[in-house]
This record gives sequence, C-alpha cells and structure tokens, in this order.
Amino acid sequence: MFKFIRFHWFTRKSFFSFLVISSIISSLLFINPNTASAASGGRIGGGSFQSPSSTRSQNYGGYGGNNFRGYGSGYRGSGIGFPFLLPIFGFGGGGIFGFLILMSIVGVIVNSFKNSSNFSNGNNNSIVSQSANPSKVSLIQFQIGLLASAKEIQINLRKLAASSNTSTSSGLQKILQDSTLSLLRKPELWVYSNIETGSVPYASAESTFNRISITERSKLKAELTSNYSGQISTATNNESNPGDSDSTNEYIAITILVATKKDLKLKNFANNEQITEALRLLGSISSNDLIALEVIWQPDGEGETLREEELITQYPNLKHL
Repeated sequence: MFKFIRFHWFTRKSFFSFLVISSIISSLLFINPNTASAASGGRIGGGSFQSPSSTRSQNYGGYGGNNFRGYGSGYRGSGIGFPFLLPIFGFGGGGIFGFLILMSIVGVIVNSFKNSSNFSNGNNNSIVSQSANPSKVSLIQFQIGLLASAKEIQINLRKLAASSNTSTSSGLQKILQDSTLSLLRKPELWVYSNIETGSVPYASAESTFNRISITERSKLKAELTSNYSGQISTATNNESNPGDSDSTNEYIAITILVATKKDLKLKNFANNEQITEALRLLGSISSNDLIALEVIWQPDGEGETLREEELITQYPNLKHL
C-alpha cells in the first residue's frame, strides 16, 4: 500500500514537472524576445506577387486533379516537409522564419480542404480562373553582422535607397546585385551570419513574405531611410536623422529577404566560404526570377550604436564565424 501511494505521488510530481517545463518551452517559443529596439534602421526593396490570369475549363471529377497536385509539389524540396513541420527543434532553418512558413503551409492546407468541399458540391465541368503563377516560391533570409567599420556599406545602401527604382523587377535586381557586391568586397568585416530558406505554395507566399518582413522591421526603433515599391521617405524619426553612427558603435546588422521562382540551395554554415557562395547565388538571381526583395539594416541614425549584446538579442539565430 505504501509503495503504491509513493509511486502514485511520484507519477503526479513527474507529470506536474512536465507541465511546468512544457509551459516554459512554449513561452520561449511563442514570445518574441526582440521586443526592445536597439537602433533605427533603413529599408529598401519592393516586388509584386501578382501575374496575369487566364480562364480555362477544368474537370473536377475527383480530388486527384491538378489543383491538389500543384499544392503537393509545393511541399517538396528546399526544406519544406517534415523538417519545416518541426521548426521548434531546429530543423529546416527553425526560428521565427521556419515557424511563419509552417503557419503559411497550414493555412493553405485548410483552404484547400475548404475548396475541395465546394468543388464536390458543384458540377463536374466548371470554368475557373487559373493563374499562370509558379506552384511554389522560394523564400530566403540572409542575415549578417558586420564590424561597425563597415560604414561604407551603410552609405552605399543609403545611396541605393535614394537613387534606385524599386517599382520594377530590373531595379530590384540591381539593388540585390549591388547589395551583395558591397558585402562580397568586405569579407574581413564579417563576424556573424545566418541563412534560412524554405519554399511555400504561391497562394501563401505574399502573406508569408510580409510576416517575415514585419518581424524584421519590428526590430528597428524607426525607419529613417526607406524606398519601397517606389515610395521614398527619409528621417521619419524626429529624434534622429540618417547619418554616421557613434564612433563607439560595434556592429552593423543587415537582412536580405528574397522571394524568388528559383530554387536555390543555400547552406547555413558559419564560415566565409559558404557566405561567399550564398551571396554570389543571391546576386545572380535574374529579374525574371525575382518576385520580391527587401534589404533592412541597422543602425542608420546619426550617433546611434548597436553593441554585441544588442545584436545577439535582436538576431538570436546569428552564428559566430
């Protein structure tokens, strides 16, 4: 009797400990640690997920039609599948990037089931608007932490924001090429890096891209320099203006977010060779394959700083080179 009570108490205690640990893990996973902004920053980019649609007849005699095979093809390759279904354990990139992509996949699956029930109640032959879009879109997030002596790169990004046409694919391709070239020419300044990739069905690509963009932009205290989709603005913060950071500043953080039709195989290894290869691949994306681009950097304000502890807090997935 005593042994049974002791065992029962031990089981309840273990279960309670499991609940406490699970709660702590859940809090760490779903609460964004980047609630405090370290410094102001800049933003440049644009893009369009729209393309002409054509109308054609399609037979929906069963659920195995092309509509569902299209979504199925979106889950193969580039880390989507079981790796991205388990981003919280570090597979397929992990972090917020993997979690947001996972949520987009779930949304498409739910919508596809809703659509299937609607199709089953209709006629076998129907006219639908069939988009000429790709079945899936590759999303790439390249992040790098530079020594603050890389002020030349900050200046180049401001010049790009002031002079670039962000409303055309060719203009965005030039921004991507010039940004990657600026980084390739300063390998001695690379300190931290992180590369995350994934592919999502076209139907959820824009919303996923926007969510990741908002996550990165929320790390900035303000956007002092901005040129996005043809809309240019500067010095949006009354407390600071774009300019050189404080002389004691230690780091500059740059994020390059890309949506492309091209399936790029980028490896997330923390060494200069892999960063060089990744930058070369990003810079080689053609204007026809480039769907959307966003380059975000901080600090951008005159006299502002971004110290190492702030860099690591704001960008916890960065790996030291």
